[in-house]
Amino acid sequence: MDEEPQSAASGGAVVGEDGLARSPWAYGDPLLLSYYDTEWGLPIHDEAGLFERMSLEGFQAGLSWLTILKKRERFREVFAGFDPETVAAFGEAKIDALLGDAGIIRHRGKIEACISNAARVIELREDGGLDAFLWSFRPAQTPRPRTVAEIPTTGPESAALSKALKKKGFRFVGPTTMYALMEAVGMVDTHLLDSHRRGTSGVWSE
Repeated sequence: MDEEPQSAASGGAVVGEDGLARSPWAYGDPLLLSYYDTEWGLPIHDEAGLFERMSLEGFQAGLSWLTILKKRERFREVFAGFDPETVAAFGEAKIDALLGDAGIIRHRGKIEACISNAARVIELREDGGLDAFLWSFRPAQTPRPRTVAEIPTTGPESAALSKALKKKGFRFVGPTTMYALMEAVGMVDTHLLDSHRRGTSGVWSE
């Protein structure tokens, strides 16, 4: 491309101090920069990894992703590395303890949904497992955004995934939350076209 990189004001990719272009949201905190450069958008297929991302996207609803990143290590500790069997066995005493833990998001509905969803993940094993289920909703094409304004926040596939998960008994899995999950695990690539991370998932050929 012969075009000049777009500026932050235009919503295009922003070049950092290291000379690399990224989506604007990657800046503002070292945790965001590290997450953007090393994790976001890379394919995840292991059950615990997918359950963690699904759970954290649910906890994020109404909050900033940076809030979740700052609490992620504590989430991993108290939710046993998001092992479905362990989480599904959490009872009222554990819920009360979690509600008193300032290191996580203390929202009863979200905590109870995470525990319930763990049981649903286990049930999905009879149907091919969480990985096969989620990735079956991968769209045929991925967005090619040049600016933040061109990045979708939902789509037909995330709406279908949300509906299918709810039918299975999952909670806090709305279409927007599921689209964010699809972005996070590489099912769609919404890195801006000028970003140095565009295409790094290996899922989509440019």
